[in-house]
Amino acid sequence: MAILRFRVYWEEDDQTYRDIEVMGNQTFMDFHKAIMTGYEFDGKHPASFYESNDKWQYGREISSEVLVNKKDAPALSMLKTPVSALVTLPDQKFVYVYDPAKKWTFMVELIGVSKEETARRIYPFILRKEGIAPAQYGIKGVNPDKIMEIEEKYDLGADEMAEGFGDEGEGAAEGTEETFTEDTAVD
Repeated sequence: MAILRFRVYWEEDDQTYRDIEVMGNQTFMDFHKAIMTGYEFDGKHPASFYESNDKWQYGREISSEVLVNKKDAPALSMLKTPVSALVTLPDQKFVYVYDPAKKWTFMVELIGVSKEETARRIYPFILRKEGIAPAQYGIKGVNPDKIMEIEEKYDLGADEMAEGFGDEGEGAAEGTEETFTEDTAVD
């Protein structure tokens, strides 16, 4: 069975993305649940995938609210539609919208196809997480593991972290002392 690897970008920040592998015979509902897990959303709201082109225009809808596929229906069912059924191009694109009231929008792009499964991997599989996921409700607390990840990424040691902000640029330059007299004061 073919393994499809997708990159799921958050619309607001293309540096925040998740790489997710899905088996071709798995449904869009399986893919939807993997995106919810990858972005740490609760999955309590409706969602839709839309077939798309290179300009990210919305095409045919695949909805979580449609339960069965019917001929000439305006939307397909996430529950019944296998992902491979709608992958027709080597760089296939979808737009994924979660929670229509908030309009969380993600750009989904096929970035690879593999013919073999990886042993002991349960699909769909979140292969890579890049960037901090947006907070679905309010403000998200900073995970201590993420701080360590940032320190490692930017090679910030304990000394640099403890220093904080220096006092550079504050006050007058060394060796010069500014004094104001009545002659130099500005009214």
